[in-house]
Amino acid sequence: MKEQRSETVRGQGVLEWYEALISAALVLVLIFSFFFRIIQVDGRSMVPTLANGDKLIVWGAGYQPRRGDVVIVDSYTTYGKPLVKRVIAAGGDTVDIDYSTGTVEVNGEVLQEDYIAEPTYLGYDVVFPYTVPEGRLFVMGDNRNESLDSRSTYIGCIDERDILGKVLVRFLPLSDFGVIK
Repeated sequence: MKEQRSETVRGQGVLEWYEALISAALVLVLIFSFFFRIIQVDGRSMVPTLANGDKLIVWGAGYQPRRGDVVIVDSYTTYGKPLVKRVIAAGGDTVDIDYSTGTVEVNGEVLQEDYIAEPTYLGYDVVFPYTVPEGRLFVMGDNRNESLDSRSTYIGCIDERDILGKVLVRFLPLSDFGVIK
């Protein structure tokens, strides 16, 4: 009888271990489904802030986009895949870009953009000054002269509901691990 009790206890311990492992996995799946997402950067439009292939952790739950945030735009846009861009202006803001000096103004103030690769010399088909429609965001890549973004009617202003979240952390490659600003 003592031998049977020992086997029951041993089997029960393994079962409890599996239950704990499954519970932990379920909690992680729920957290990464509703609060965080993992996204990979595709392209050079965010250099020097982000590079092609970087892996990012994105916060989505209850997030409200703000000017200056690096965000992920849902793949339901006309572009067809998630975009990583920086929010430049929101609904009601007026954006003006002077391509001769490379400066970007929002509501008459020149943005201090220490995060960009170089001044903004590349233009597309949007005419400036441009007032962003309510409920939409004007987004641009940090690598302004290699970024297809809201300066083009192909991408245009992004509906706020198409923002998956704010980029919080680059976790791969490990050599560049850190918070994204």
